Amino acid sequence: MLHPLIADPSATRHILKRFKLRAVKGLGQNFLIDADIVRRTVEAAEICAGDEVLEIGAGIGTLTQGLLEAGAKVTAVEVDKKLPAVLKETLAGYENFKLVEGDILKINISELMTQNFKVVANLPYYITTQILLTLLEKNLPVTKIVTMVQKEVAERMTAAPGSKIYGALSVAVQFRSESRIAFEVPPECFLPPPEVTSAVVVCDVRKPNFEVSDEDFFIKVVRSAFAQRRKTLINSLAGAGFNREKVLASGIDVTRRAETLSLEEFAKLATALQN
Repeated sequence: MLHPLIADPSATRHILKRFKLRAVKGLGQNFLIDADIVRRTVEAAEICAGDEVLEIGAGIGTLTQGLLEAGAKVTAVEVDKKLPAVLKETLAGYENFKLVEGDILKINISELMTQNFKVVANLPYYITTQILLTLLEKNLPVTKIVTMVQKEVAERMTAAPGSKIYGALSVAVQFRSESRIAFEVPPECFLPPPEVTSAVVVCDVRKPNFEVSDEDFFIKVVRSAFAQRRKTLINSLAGAGFNREKVLASGIDVTRRAETLSLEEFAKLATALQN
């Protein structure tokens, strides 16, 4: 018999031993073994009965179980082909669970999640940024994204203008959401423990606070401005191929560096470059 609570060190070890599993480093796997962290993550997501939730990387079902117990309808996408058989047993009896085998970056999420949904996930560190940008830039009906990520990434996601860690990821996340760090997660909460501290970030997805005529172009300008952080705006953007005269005519002090610009100033800059 498996322990009814998956988020437990002995239960996790039992499951791994029974199914002859090891954390796959290439997939960024670290199995959560702290029930309190599961509870706090579910609370941060403000799960209500009947909520549609997309989980990216179900693992052995640790966080999934917490979401299901809270009454969520969970659709989990899992890329590791060894895990469906495990999940079939660890989550047996939960009717509100659906497993999709595949790579989240290759799946059509809009076809998978057709109505308002939340994302709750312990994201693999090596593709965190790609997944976040996919979720935020595809105009999906997502209302809240609660992700466990590397602490350093969490700080970049929530950084304010003027900070040394404020960058393209900060702008991309804050352009479409109100983001905050809910709490930190120490390495000992995982098996095996990672070499870094993690953090849970809550992103309340919303429409941008200002208009840009072409969001793809806006993001392109932001990424180009941050590509060479130590350069001034005029040099970094001109070096990326943007019209130097349009940069000068934008109304933005072009001797500033990208890290000092607010989202609204980036929007103003993008509009000037596009016109």
